[in-house]
Amino acid sequence: MMASITLQETINWKEDIESVIEQSSRTPAINGTIQVYRSETRERATHERAASASDSELRAFMVDEDKVSNFMSSKRSGSSSFLADMNNESDSQVFDPTLVDIANDVKHWRLVRCQNGLRIFEEITEDFVGSIRAMKAVGVVDAQCEDIFSLVMGMDEIRNEWDSTFHSGMMVTEVDGHRAILYHRLQLGWCSWLLWPRDLCYTRYWRRIENGTYVVVFQSTEHPYCPPQPGCVRAHIESGGFRISPLRPRQGVPRTRVEHQIQIDWRWGISFFPYIQYQCLVQMLNSVAGLREWFAQCDNAKLIPHFSRIRTMDTQLTNSNKRGRRKHPVKDISAFMQSQELEAQGEDDESDDEDDGHMGFEESAVKESPMNSLPTSASEPETADSLEWPKFPSTVLQDDNDNARNSYSIPDGNNFRVRSKLFHHDRSKVLAGESLMQLVSVDWFKFSERMDHLARRKGCAAQIAAEKGLFTLLFNLQVPGSTHYSMVLYFVAKKPIPAGSLLQKFIDGDDGFRNNRLKLIPSVPKGSWIVRQSVGSTPCILGKAVDCNYYRGKKYLEVDVDIGSSTVANGVLGLVFGVVATLVVDMAFLVQGNTVDELPERLIGTVRISRLELSKAVSPYSDKDSAD
Repeated sequence: MMASITLQETINWKEDIESVIEQSSRTPAINGTIQVYRSETRERATHERAASASDSELRAFMVDEDKVSNFMSSKRSGSSSFLADMNNESDSQVFDPTLVDIANDVKHWRLVRCQNGLRIFEEITEDFVGSIRAMKAVGVVDAQCEDIFSLVMGMDEIRNEWDSTFHSGMMVTEVDGHRAILYHRLQLGWCSWLLWPRDLCYTRYWRRIENGTYVVVFQSTEHPYCPPQPGCVRAHIESGGFRISPLRPRQGVPRTRVEHQIQIDWRWGISFFPYIQYQCLVQMLNSVAGLREWFAQCDNAKLIPHFSRIRTMDTQLTNSNKRGRRKHPVKDISAFMQSQELEAQGEDDESDDEDDGHMGFEESAVKESPMNSLPTSASEPETADSLEWPKFPSTVLQDDNDNARNSYSIPDGNNFRVRSKLFHHDRSKVLAGESLMQLVSVDWFKFSERMDHLARRKGCAAQIAAEKGLFTLLFNLQVPGSTHYSMVLYFVAKKPIPAGSLLQKFIDGDDGFRNNRLKLIPSVPKGSWIVRQSVGSTPCILGKAVDCNYYRGKKYLEVDVDIGSSTVANGVLGLVFGVVATLVVDMAFLVQGNTVDELPERLIGTVRISRLELSKAVSPYSDKDSAD
């Protein structure tokens, strides 16, 4: 744990420390002394802070071979765990992950106009119902990502200088370090003499990706301290937010790509003029141009501090009641604001002022390594079809149809990218290729308590495989709540796992080794913008992001992944769980290779979950077991 005055200073400290730790482990094989790495680390830190760009972007855009070589020799590790628990994968890429997201988004958006130096897009959806689609604006701002992020997160008077639709706002309550509930009153310039003012109450969630990108997403919610206000109509944000991505500096000036997306129900009724609704939406998107002009016209002295404290409503209510100034709690936002103005007149203010692992642009073959491959021969092909599998029970049916519901399928391993044999030399990645193990079953369970060690249940896929002498590696993804859910994925080895392989080391290793090596690569092929931005496609070391418990049986290893143990994972879960029935999610599991002998990496297995339905979850226990 560490803290600093500014976010960037904290990140720089963490990156330098982790870089020295990792590089020192390889020093004897290269130079026999750590001094050369200390020198490289200092030089790299100085260069990075001056340029304010990630390794991945410099490698993607630099053409100077000397500069490329300099950056290839160093490693920039991921953001701190308290900033992005789900983005701890530290692989630097030879391409910019932001570009992959842009390429994947092309099929979802259509350019409709250009104005104020911005490109305005409209979302393309086949099953669209309503009068206004989701829209987004994309522009470039000459400023650091951290400064733009801090400005976007603010809800004070400075926002009036770049957001023309902002009237007033405040934080209702802070859920955790990544989530907060905000009140936001809008100031729309279209037909203000005719239309009632609009206000919003929404949950704001943010995360930082390794390449320096910030993702901030909004979704409407309800809160007892923030009911609809007199004289306002409560609008509803279907989805929205910002994506703030670093670009290569130009002539020493930092540059950032800012994307602002919004889909909002103005609650004006179906018969209202769509043109006015459209213009109000465009006015909100023009805040990106406001950000650009704000930074273009301000000097460094005017830049706001990182994470400036915002007065929260619930904290102020608690403090005021403790001081005895208010006999009854304030019930709404307007009363709270009035009470704050009265208190300010009589006294001084006492308040304290997570590189893309999913398939990218290049294609290359996967090279075999004795550390991570299973033996094959011409007489015994490795494909699962050639093996005589027993019939495995599954509560979720397998269906390869793209429109299937509450089903699973097995996506191609080449949809994912893993570390190549030459990763430590050039940070390159290759297509993953075929998996080491075969997905044979998926279970979708619910129970009143968290479900641990499900592999010991009689009749489950792991037990059936063990009876046939087959080894099973199963992942129990545990979702907390008033009703606990578990998704259990069963991967069975196609061949005996050779001694000394990386997979065998993971299976028989200690929990420390497992926590530092087990990697998940997620992807959302089908889902809304807000979900795709929240989940992302950045590889994640599971043991560093969430709590993992391991249960080793004679013929199985169960990994219980407690998603509720991470505030970041909980934030993503809160946005995703309500729309899980509309999502298609891909996951790839693998053991991270850190040495040349362990490369290239090989996938343990992959799974695609299509439009999961909560109502289809069943209890994993019999009535007698449940009573016990």
